[in-house]
Amino acid sequence: MKESRLLLIDDDPSLLRVTQFQLEEAGYTVTTASDGASGLQSFKENQPGLVISDIKMPGMDGLQLLAEIKRISPHALLVLITAHGSIETAIQAMKMGAYDYLCKPFEKEELLHTTRKALDYHHLMRENFHLHEELIGRYSMDHIVAGSEAMRKVFTILRRVSSTHSSVLLEGESGTGKELIARAIHYNSPRRKQPFVAVNCAAIPEQLMESEFFGHVKGSFTGALNDRIGKFEQASGGTIFLDEIGDMRLDLQSKLLRVLQEQEIEKVGGQRPIKVDVRVIAATNQNLKGMIEKGRFREDLYYRLNVVPIRLPALRERKDDIPLLAQHFLSELGGAGIHIDPEAFTRLQAHDWPGNVRELQNVIEQAFVLRQQDERIGAEDLPAYIAHQEHRHANGVLDIPPEGIVLDDVEKDLIRIALQKTKGNQNQAAKLLGITRQTLIYRMKKYEIS
Repeated sequence: MKESRLLLIDDDPSLLRVTQFQLEEAGYTVTTASDGASGLQSFKENQPGLVISDIKMPGMDGLQLLAEIKRISPHALLVLITAHGSIETAIQAMKMGAYDYLCKPFEKEELLHTTRKALDYHHLMRENFHLHEELIGRYSMDHIVAGSEAMRKVFTILRRVSSTHSSVLLEGESGTGKELIARAIHYNSPRRKQPFVAVNCAAIPEQLMESEFFGHVKGSFTGALNDRIGKFEQASGGTIFLDEIGDMRLDLQSKLLRVLQEQEIEKVGGQRPIKVDVRVIAATNQNLKGMIEKGRFREDLYYRLNVVPIRLPALRERKDDIPLLAQHFLSELGGAGIHIDPEAFTRLQAHDWPGNVRELQNVIEQAFVLRQQDERIGAEDLPAYIAHQEHRHANGVLDIPPEGIVLDDVEKDLIRIALQKTKGNQNQAAKLLGITRQTLIYRMKKYEIS
């Protein structure tokens, strides 16, 4: 493995020979060089996992070698050897990017411990790099499924806004993929190598919200046993995603406004502001303009967040994407070769999808797990409330198919449709169904409809 290949450079032949023997005895593959120039050439040819080099050498010394190697390969790992009493030089090397240093004379155990520690660090950094590259690939614009006209318009905006640092407000119903879009913006932006921190504003208890966002100092309140770094400080240099922004308290909204204006935060109990560099992407499924009129959301904050507004269409507005999304979800489940019957697609496209893309993903996973034939998903594999979709409204009258129908499924779907038509207004939905609001609430609980 490349990680176990070492390059050892020293102009002292006896030290070079002994050190090489000790490293090879420990299982490493060691290439040697007797001066900086030949060591640099060997590095270019072999790209070792670790370079161990003396600092004091004729011609190109260890510091010059370090600078050249870092110019060629910024992530290269070097351990430098220095004589006792030259610690200042070793500290300078560390500032230039050396991983560690060894003081002559060093014991075999110290050499092997430093080598192992350096290579473990190198392996960890490589893993992190590959994971980060996978994230960038996963959230590439090309990997987001969209073929409908509604989503093509969204993508036009996404491609333009990703290269900027502007604040973005994502609006759309629950389940439309707002976090996926936020991550796509981040991982296609100049901040892609910096943190992406997601916060669900609706999930944080009110009394902890300020500490969660901005952090706190030890002893600032009961239970503050240690200093805490808040989400904004964690995201500095990168992007913070504030989901369900409409659920943020008014007093916290004013503090968020200050962060956006001044690019600084103040910890709970802190005595001084802390500078942060954060891009904010906010999301909501609520009508923020309506909340402004009712005094529940700050107008000045709304315009700070709404620099670039993006409305994500509901799945019922982009039904052309359902076949593409269904096949995509199947591929993610390991079913890329599974065929979905045209009749199953017809019934999927007939459904109104109140749960949007998230609901479709769950339906496809259920059909994949419970399918009756290995290479095929038919209409009979879909949940009953979707499988019998076309029998619900034939000329305004419910029809019963030959195979029968589950009455609870019909009632559950009618409740969903009524709530969808009234945008969640329970009084109006109850009137459409000809029942009382209390009966509607009872049946919503029975069928676990939120």
